[in-house]
Amino acid sequence: MSTQPQKAREFTGKHMLLTIVGFFGVVIGVNLTMATLANTSWTGLVVENTYVASQQFNQKAKQGRAQAALGWTGKLTISDGLVGYALADATGKPVSLRAVKVLFRHPAFEAEDKVVALAAGTGQAFSAQHTPKDGVWIVEIDADAGLTEPYRDVRRIRISKGAIL
Repeated sequence: MSTQPQKAREFTGKHMLLTIVGFFGVVIGVNLTMATLANTSWTGLVVENTYVASQQFNQKAKQGRAQAALGWTGKLTISDGLVGYALADATGKPVSLRAVKVLFRHPAFEAEDKVVALAAGTGQAFSAQHTPKDGVWIVEIDADAGLTEPYRDVRRIRISKGAIL
């Protein structure tokens, strides 16, 4: 049995050119795709007017400290297409609420944002029908508990199969 020696393949200039063109083609293609997705999914707007927001910062921080001093804890529930919220004081007793408004904000896409007004339910809990899409959400809850300012509860949550994880 005789084996014929195989001819070694040469790496030519043509091969190098195709390698470089392929590499940079992939890099440019990925960059264009990512830039297009970023440009179409987020406006970049965080606040309408940064100067006004900076002027209000100290007042909002003072309100946040006063709210934290109350020692209240909110309970947000999302399951089976129902959003619920209840508030308890520092001793665990329910806080009487007049109204509750929940804003679901998508961190990267404003078109998904939705305000849900919860209605009084059993006991001191408020609830409404709403099923947010699966993913990460920033939930801003404003609960009217008879204070000068609404009790504000802001959370970052993850929804999977219609429920909080």
